[in-house]
Amino acid sequence: MAAGQPAAPGAASSAAGTSTRFLISDLCSELEAYLEPNEVEEVYRAYLLGAESHEGQTRKTGEPYIYHPLAVARTMAEMRMDHQAICAAILHDVMEDTATSKDRIHAEFGEEVAELVDGVSKLTHLQFQSKAEAQAENFRKMMLAITRDIRVILIKLADRLHNMRTLGVMRPDKRRRIAKETLEIYAPIAQRLGMNAIRRELEQLGFSAKHPWRAAVLEQAVQRAGGNRREPMKNIEQAICSRMEAAGIIGRISGREKSLYSIYRKMREKHHSFEDVFDVFAIRIIVDDVDTCYRSLGVVHNLYKPVPGRFKDYIAIPKSNGYQSLHTILFGPQGIPIEIQIRSTEMDRVAESGIAAHWQYKAGGESTRTAQSRAREWLQDVLEIQKSVGNSIEFLENVKVDLFPDEVYTFTPGGDILVLPRDATPVDFAYAVHSDVGNRCVAAKIDRQLAPLSTRLQSGQTVEIVTASGARPNPAWLSFVVTGKARTGIRHCLKSMQSEEARTLGERLLDKALESLGARLSQISPARLDQMLDAMQLEDLDALLIDIGLGNRMASLVARQMVGTEGPEATAATTTTLAVKGTEGLVLSYARCCHPIPGDPIIGQLSAGRGLVVHRESCRNVLHDSRERADRTIALEWSHEPQLQFTAAVRTRTANRRGALADMAAVIADHGSNIEHISFNEQDGHSTAMTFLLTVRDRQHLAQIMRGLRRLSDVLRISRQRG
Repeated sequence: MAAGQPAAPGAASSAAGTSTRFLISDLCSELEAYLEPNEVEEVYRAYLLGAESHEGQTRKTGEPYIYHPLAVARTMAEMRMDHQAICAAILHDVMEDTATSKDRIHAEFGEEVAELVDGVSKLTHLQFQSKAEAQAENFRKMMLAITRDIRVILIKLADRLHNMRTLGVMRPDKRRRIAKETLEIYAPIAQRLGMNAIRRELEQLGFSAKHPWRAAVLEQAVQRAGGNRREPMKNIEQAICSRMEAAGIIGRISGREKSLYSIYRKMREKHHSFEDVFDVFAIRIIVDDVDTCYRSLGVVHNLYKPVPGRFKDYIAIPKSNGYQSLHTILFGPQGIPIEIQIRSTEMDRVAESGIAAHWQYKAGGESTRTAQSRAREWLQDVLEIQKSVGNSIEFLENVKVDLFPDEVYTFTPGGDILVLPRDATPVDFAYAVHSDVGNRCVAAKIDRQLAPLSTRLQSGQTVEIVTASGARPNPAWLSFVVTGKARTGIRHCLKSMQSEEARTLGERLLDKALESLGARLSQISPARLDQMLDAMQLEDLDALLIDIGLGNRMASLVARQMVGTEGPEATAATTTTLAVKGTEGLVLSYARCCHPIPGDPIIGQLSAGRGLVVHRESCRNVLHDSRERADRTIALEWSHEPQLQFTAAVRTRTANRRGALADMAAVIADHGSNIEHISFNEQDGHSTAMTFLLTVRDRQHLAQIMRGLRRLSDVLRISRQRG
């Protein structure tokens, strides 16, 4: 634990946890320091119900179960939480592990306590296909409860903290699983909410449980190295203290030690040795107010030289969890790096307690309000993600993406600050502004200069998003966005686009199939249509058309059902063709095996879930079984003016001469084409076989490029790749 810092909530109960029992009388004594007598009485009544409900139950430690809820309530009391939260902490397991119902809790303690208990409870009565799905659904339910009442997560963190302190009695495999979940979900949530004291203990306990050998080795290394640090650390602290006294600044100075998990993570992520990570002296300076923070910064910069580019002002621009402090790195005696943190007393309280400071210090200042507002902004983003995702596992993954440790601070053109994760792009920025801005984004300006949408943003940049009314997200964005909100927004919009495009394609396919049978969709009676939809278990005609467009149903078979013709002779009549423009969207794609381009004879093959895949008629991958081919293929033709760039594959045999590839690239560029990919297939001493993927308009354009390449003396042979 950092020298001179307050203990983490409940730290008196060590990992052994069971050696000191915390009784209801101890809890009431602690609550009497800040709650009204009638509120303490209500907490006692909650204890009586909890003791009655858990009667006869024991934990793995062998102690009565009620000691666990009491320990959770103690942590909540140390946060100075209100009496409803304390009651809910005592009762947090009764709905899950006993016969006590939510209705009874509501009747005895009111709706607020009942909703808090329900938010913490797991979904024990539902069946899931896997443990991962159950974990994800429980997490989803808890996060939605948090958006209604943020105290739910405080109870859950206190619950997880006590479980981690008593984890030693579990089987090794279960210890590792719980520790992994703690390090991946609960510790990052505590950090995201600014609750650093609880976060540090969760990380320490989780690290020791998941990697006991590594934790033991690191702890020994820290103990060995610690003795050599005491004297120089003491001298540095005394030097800073003397300078501050000379400047008339009153404050507390204390040394800080990095936690084992922090050391381990830096060694892993940055590939540093233990000496590189541990050989940094860390000092925290706590003063009365903001002005004194900046004065203290001037004092330490005059004492030791600052390291260029290593100063961060989190007071002017707080972190996304409300954390405020000045951070600087100095060159100390003999070049020893010194990490300095300078903050006010109120900032230090918020840094340790995060959103819990709202209850601890109800008369708190700007820092307390900042932590609260930042937490609520994040939870609002969580709520938006929930509305758009398809399932619980996707929700969990998207929220985990947002539990980031590093941030960049960007500005809107109006000067507002947007905090984004490291490696965020203008698309992430656009979705952070608003989902509609992200969906209609077409370009971005970074510091007034146009930049690619995949550009990684840096702190201090001003980002302007250019939108267009008819624009839609590009599926390629999913390869570079990093925020859960952007990822969810893109997927949600693409799903809507796919449904809309699938419906349009399905209607075209069905119209053509009905036309070949001498019928029209408008001629099908509503009764017949309803009968078919009921048999197919579909809600309406739109659902049927989407199914056809996605390739899940054959338009020819549906058409035959509609007109009452089931014989094979009807199949032979489905010879009408569809015209392909190239702008059909997500439900029409071009086969990569044969790369069809305008001018090629083409055929469409329906693929379940993907829609229509366009092949060249000569492609070897097109179905050859006559019956299956008739059901799953559609005659296609190019429209008169295709509106897209297409990809064609060209194979060459080229002499091994320096500069040959550059000459070929120049010819391709001169003909208005772009090289998307080059692969080298084989090579001997004299020549190399290469395959180019080129963007072309049509067969005529491709022929011009190939003629230009054939004129080069180094090109020995050239041909178009066949499917």
